[in-house]
Amino acid sequence: MAFGIKRRRSAAFRSVFRFCWLHWQRQPGRMSVILFNILLSTLADVLTPLYSGRLVNALVEGRAEDATVWNGAIVAFLWLISLSATSVVMRYFSFNTIIGFTLQSMSDIASDAFYRVQRFSSEWHANSFAGSTVRKITRGMWALDLLNDTVFIALFPALIMLIGSTALLAWHWPLMGLLIGLGSVLFIAFTAAMALGFVAPMASLANGWDTRLGGALADAVTCNAVVKAFGAEAREDLRLTFFLRKWRDRTDRTWTRGTLNGTLQMALLSLLRAAVLGLALWLWAKGLANAGDMTLVLTSFFILQGYLREIGQHIRNIQRSVNDMEELVSFHDEALGVDDVPGARPLTVSDGKIAFEKVTFHYGNHLKPLYKDFSVTIAPGERVGLVGHSGSGKTTFIKLIQRLHDIKGGQITIDGQNVAEVQQASLRRQIAIVQQEPILFHRSLAENIAYARPSASQKEIETAARLANAHEFIEALPKGYQTLVGERGIKLSGGERQRIAIARAFLADAPILILDEATSSLDSESEMLIQQAMERLMQGRTTLVVAHRLSTVRALDRLLVFDHGKVVEEGTHASLIRLKGGIYRNLFERQALELTKGMALEDDEIAHAHNA
Repeated sequence: MAFGIKRRRSAAFRSVFRFCWLHWQRQPGRMSVILFNILLSTLADVLTPLYSGRLVNALVEGRAEDATVWNGAIVAFLWLISLSATSVVMRYFSFNTIIGFTLQSMSDIASDAFYRVQRFSSEWHANSFAGSTVRKITRGMWALDLLNDTVFIALFPALIMLIGSTALLAWHWPLMGLLIGLGSVLFIAFTAAMALGFVAPMASLANGWDTRLGGALADAVTCNAVVKAFGAEAREDLRLTFFLRKWRDRTDRTWTRGTLNGTLQMALLSLLRAAVLGLALWLWAKGLANAGDMTLVLTSFFILQGYLREIGQHIRNIQRSVNDMEELVSFHDEALGVDDVPGARPLTVSDGKIAFEKVTFHYGNHLKPLYKDFSVTIAPGERVGLVGHSGSGKTTFIKLIQRLHDIKGGQITIDGQNVAEVQQASLRRQIAIVQQEPILFHRSLAENIAYARPSASQKEIETAARLANAHEFIEALPKGYQTLVGERGIKLSGGERQRIAIARAFLADAPILILDEATSSLDSESEMLIQQAMERLMQGRTTLVVAHRLSTVRALDRLLVFDHGKVVEEGTHASLIRLKGGIYRNLFERQALELTKGMALEDDEIAHAHNA
């Protein structure tokens, strides 16, 4: 099991760094400037102990009156000043360059992630929390900031310092170079092993619960109206407490392991420091090192120790960055689900004829297909109602026309063009859809209506609103068309949201129209206004109406009655109502009976109130 975890950790590191490398390569100039400046700055630190030792030797071996001694001291002093200035200036340019480098990379990964998320299948979105998805993207963005700083500003100069100091000391005393080089490598290896094998697995668990926590918060906040409706605030508090407890437990273990790891690193550094000081004293006692040499050794080690002391933190930062980025990187490893084929052309609709030709389709891993060798044709300009029990295949029918899923066999064509071979964006621009529960952006009413055609003028927006019977209620609002509608349009009533969606469809002016029962669960006045608007909207368009209320489909040209993925009845309302034992007739009679019972109850209540 432990071996499996290590393999997954290793795979995560490779995946994240491969992902980062692809983004770093987009800015080769900036990356080269950063590395070059950091290299010069670190080499200045490497050489500083050498000239510190020469300055001490000059001070110890003679007097200032001696020109040779004085010149040696001045040269060493000037070198130290120059090295210090070089280090400061080069680091400034490095830091200044990495700002633009990192911000561009963060923007790129956020843009790329958003691009993919927007194009993932509707099934993926149905199975994903919006809050968790946003959390993964933003957390991954900021993790890249930390990773860039760690790799370019911390680890790269530490590596140069280690190699340079080891080489410098080995040049004077091979044994000292061997001790520092070997001790540093062992320290780094131990630190990496602890960070990746001991801290990282727990950090990954903590991040998983952090994502779940974000999803739980977003879910409760988005559905707050339902929470209030059932007085369930306390219940949601308890649910959040569960997620907080799990998150706190995993995070506590991560931080505890990190603290233990840091303590062990400090202990190892103390041992290495003792070994270096002991060897330096031995060299001095044997007459192999003078005061300047001792200064060289001690200064080199203490500068190197400063780098090594932070190595553990840098590795922990890399581990944390990888943990924070791996969920974001997984977006890029996931197939889009429905993608444009190479060379896809824009869809051109002249008539609006829709044809299903021997279509076979099943959801996900379902073995039994919903549609098998399914064929049906919708004539140009025809108004067709889709009727049937829940799960009979009506909604799938309209999703496949939009190519929200790919079929397994056959083809779906619009005016003879296979929808699988055209650009998805162009396909969906030719289809206007009014959903049963329309979703609005938390933007102005004008922006929501114009979403179908962003270039529309204010006059065109108002014309569409009038056709949808929405202009009057919009004008009555304090800010009119500039009124913000709230998240998902929560500030508007159901009827008002439907009329905005219909106005959006008017503005789209698409040749194909899909109405997903836009009048269900509305009051009679709103239903009347929306029915009028829909009648206007259907004129001259190939129209599909997913019907739940059968009273809305009487005037349509044709009805298709679905049952288990098949069209079992077909015809007008008048012809289908005469089929004894037919599905449509049974559905219609049941709804008529429920309506009659409802009216009788209302009459009884009115009579009771009158008698009282």
